[in-house]
Amino acid sequence: MKKLALTIAVLLSINISNIWAEGNSTNTSSVRYVKAPRFARPLVEKWITEYAKTQPGVEFQIAKGNQNQGNIDLNVVFDNQDTKTEDFSHIVYFGEFAVLPITASGSEAAKVLEGKHLNSKKLKQLYFLNDDFDEDVKKNKQFEKLVIYSGSNATSVASSFAHNFGEESSNFRGKRISGDDLFLNTALSKDPLGVSFNALPNIFDLQSRHIKNDLTIIGIDVKKSLEESFSDRATLDEVIATLESGKVSEIAVEKIGVRYNQADDAVNQFLQWVLTDGTKYNHEFGLLNLDNKVTQVQIEKVKDTLTAQK
Repeated sequence: MKKLALTIAVLLSINISNIWAEGNSTNTSSVRYVKAPRFARPLVEKWITEYAKTQPGVEFQIAKGNQNQGNIDLNVVFDNQDTKTEDFSHIVYFGEFAVLPITASGSEAAKVLEGKHLNSKKLKQLYFLNDDFDEDVKKNKQFEKLVIYSGSNATSVASSFAHNFGEESSNFRGKRISGDDLFLNTALSKDPLGVSFNALPNIFDLQSRHIKNDLTIIGIDVKKSLEESFSDRATLDEVIATLESGKVSEIAVEKIGVRYNQADDAVNQFLQWVLTDGTKYNHEFGLLNLDNKVTQVQIEKVKDTLTAQK
């Protein structure tokens, strides 16, 4: 009798362990991983938190830096010339990001550029290696002593900034910085002659909505009525509103979206939620909204994919 009881206890223990392991395995496999550049990560984290309130059974997480690419379900990417054309059909755009030219506040570079209003041609002269400048643009020798810092990895906005001026990211003069674009700000703080650029969420404090204390925006050539919007006195929301009302040729503005590998129900439903509910957080985290017509096209794209799977 004791042996029978012991056998039953062992079997029960094994079954319970198997059930727990299966449940644990299911939970692990149901996790969807999202990779994003750091300036967009707070927005993605907000999505994940809010979406979990509506779909508690589906778990999304930010992918870790050393995570195998094959385990990543969603990638936040930019709409620039480095994006492979065959991937376009697998990208859903949810907003835009803007890139401004910057230097360190109070630096030697800031003094050199103070009071200047640089147009696209002069910005090209400042940032890029190019001896073939237009005749109407005199070579500014002061620019030569300034050191340009640009990002070099795949998630840098360097390509977006360069493409806005018809240049390649390989054509920046100065120094390349590896790692996240936040390191560009660090480089400026250490080099009094340093000049760079960055996305709005890396330039402005998302809480105060004002430019970070150690940075200054380089003056660009815009209409008199817009000068205040692109000065250090402008708030993040003023910059966003101005760019949404009309693009400025000297400022790189580019679509940002999510590229997906496997279009399963969970991923598509999440993307549909991002487009219908998640975009309301774009401004809070320093991104611009897409034109309503463009957004509607993206929503229809996701809906078509969901319909095709049923």
